Amino acid sequence: MTAKKVVVGIDGEADSENAIRWGAAEAAARGVGLQLVHAFVWAEFRVPLGPSDMAPGLRAAGDKIVAEALEVAHSFDPGVPITAERVDGFPTPVLLAASRDAEVIVIGSRASGRAVSLLVGSTGLELAAHARCPVVVVRPSDDSLVGSRVVIGYDGSAAADAAVEFGLEYARRHELAARILTVLADDEDDDHDLTAALRAHADARTAEVIEVPGHPSELLLEWSADAQLLVVGSRGRGGFAGLLLGSVSQTMLHQAPCPVAVIPRAAIEGPEAR
Repeated sequence: MTAKKVVVGIDGEADSENAIRWGAAEAAARGVGLQLVHAFVWAEFRVPLGPSDMAPGLRAAGDKIVAEALEVAHSFDPGVPITAERVDGFPTPVLLAASRDAEVIVIGSRASGRAVSLLVGSTGLELAAHARCPVVVVRPSDDSLVGSRVVIGYDGSAAADAAVEFGLEYARRHELAARILTVLADDEDDDHDLTAALRAHADARTAEVIEVPGHPSELLLEWSADAQLLVVGSRGRGGFAGLLLGSVSQTMLHQAPCPVAVIPRAAIEGPEAR
């Protein structure tokens, strides 16, 4: 059986550094190895990959990205076992394959600021919908490990149950306070059932539970202003059944000011999930 590890997708861009920092800290806290993966897209095109008179070659450039990322990772936590590799293919299928043996997949986002409409590209959205493990998207801010608490969105769905478990475990490992936010429905019976389901989590009593009416996305953004991590399920009780990534999780990926963890359906249902 392959040993579990924290996997970080790297591409040589500035946003990768904070993803590596987050991944190294999480690998150290979990007591597992860190694996850096660079998807070498040029192998999918009919272009020369080797050296020429004008340049060292695309493969050499890819190997340089891997070597520099490895050096960065060692600088963050020299005690964590670290491997790094260049894998031929596009980022989404390469990282989806890596998610089968990962405890968590970590990637960076391209920009900061809530005025930017798309902070997370197609790779991040595809991973959040289809990965076989939790996916964390880290902001390209100065420090990806600031914040005093973990905020978890809860709506009574199976994905939200998994988000609570992931968020509480992260808070325990990193000695952070935990806050579980549930948005009250118009129906009082639904509210009662939701509260009962949340209290069924034995560890939930170790967290601050906030029950408020309003719009889920707006409230999660507001209550996660001081968070080190925001955790949500890929899709909750609402929306269309065929969608693997709901509107709330997409909004959090694009707009949340802190790293966002999404628990995909396949990570909950196992290898047979589609």
